[in-house]
Amino acid sequence: MSDDPPLRLKPRLAVSRDQAQAIVDRALTGSTVLGIAELRGGEISTIFDITLADAPACIMKVYPASLHWKMAKEVYVLGLLRDIGPAVPRILLADDTRSVIDLNVVLMTKLDGTLLGSREPSLTDAELFAVYAEMGACLRRINDVTLGSFGYIGPNGVWTPHASNRAYMSAQFDKKLAEFCTRGGSETLAERLRTGIAARRHLLDAADMPRLCHYDFHAGNVLVTSDGAPHLSGIVDFENATAGDPLMDVAKALYYFTPKDAPKRDGLLTGHGTRDRPDWEATIELYRLACTLELWCWMAQIGKPDALPALTRELENAC
Repeated sequence: MSDDPPLRLKPRLAVSRDQAQAIVDRALTGSTVLGIAELRGGEISTIFDITLADAPACIMKVYPASLHWKMAKEVYVLGLLRDIGPAVPRILLADDTRSVIDLNVVLMTKLDGTLLGSREPSLTDAELFAVYAEMGACLRRINDVTLGSFGYIGPNGVWTPHASNRAYMSAQFDKKLAEFCTRGGSETLAERLRTGIAARRHLLDAADMPRLCHYDFHAGNVLVTSDGAPHLSGIVDFENATAGDPLMDVAKALYYFTPKDAPKRDGLLTGHGTRDRPDWEATIELYRLACTLELWCWMAQIGKPDALPALTRELENAC
């Protein structure tokens, strides 16, 4: 069992209007801050909505000290996505001087629309299918962005580059299985998982080009129109982006779906064109295993042991 203390996330801090004004002054000269309010959502960064007197509202993200580099990563990834179609935030300021707030801060444009998650309960199955088909098509456009190598994206590009998807995912599985055992997971289960993964490793060869993956594509990170039939209006939160297989992105997007979410699942798959790939279902199942293993390690790392038994059962069922 690891003796490391839980990772500290989401800074708990109060930002005064004067502090917000000092940050805004660096990006939007002459704009007056009227108010600042913390927004819900986001596990890693603290997010504020800043209202301005003479300019559109903007968003400020404050990154935890333990993951300060995610600011530069988000700036890098958003730079790759200027022309994808649906809006993504535009960076107004990236400040790592810690002169106003003793943490890294980014100021970005606020996108129009409402979080899809807040509208979903009132939508019909047909509306859910349609908006998730739009999401799938947008995710496909994100996946159309290619990078030079497979791997997790850091502040300035792929952190540990791999020449193939098989090499990248094999390294990830090995890393997470080792971490699983270090953090108290069953050695026996880890060995069974290794055997099952090895038998399916050939599925990883179908992805021959490293493509940008959002890797956190869900209703809490998607904006839609506020009234009438929902239509996609924006995508946010690229802190988890990676260079990999688009089916890995799809698997993560589907991860929390239940049988009652069939309209959403069918819409996403239709919009993305996932079913064009041979062995797509088996490949998504392998990536789902990767997601579960990753989530198990993450919950252990941030000190949420109550989440581990259910994730352990899912890993046992995946063997």
